[in-house]
Amino acid sequence: MPMTRISLRRGKSAAYHAALMDGIYRAMRETFAVPEDDRFMMIHEHEAEGFAYGATYLGIARSDDLVIIQITCNDTRDAAQKTALYRRIADRLDRDPGLRPEDVFINLVEVKAENWSFGHGHAQYAVPHVPEPTA
Repeated sequence: MPMTRISLRRGKSAAYHAALMDGIYRAMRETFAVPEDDRFMMIHEHEAEGFAYGATYLGIARSDDLVIIQITCNDTRDAAQKTALYRRIADRLDRDPGLRPEDVFINLVEVKAENWSFGHGHAQYAVPHVPEPTA
């Protein structure tokens, strides 16, 4: 159910992009109990003039390799799970593709379960499930 948007400056390879997506997905599986194949991810590349960031905000020395990760997910996890996710993503991306933890910026956007439709115009997570009207 998470939807992940990954933003970075233009110029990284397809293998780098794949490592970002794989590392984030694995971290979500390990810490957020995301099911197998629940993978909806997008890479957004930006020219330098379209990618601004606070280079030292909160005392963190960021570089032009900064990756901004925004994960939209159900509002069901506690602070400990979120902290575990942030740490696991930073660790995984440090290992592959070699992204410094200082350059991993993560933002969670939490929504109600009924705010998702995965296809067919149905709200698959809505409780109770409202059947489609018959003709």
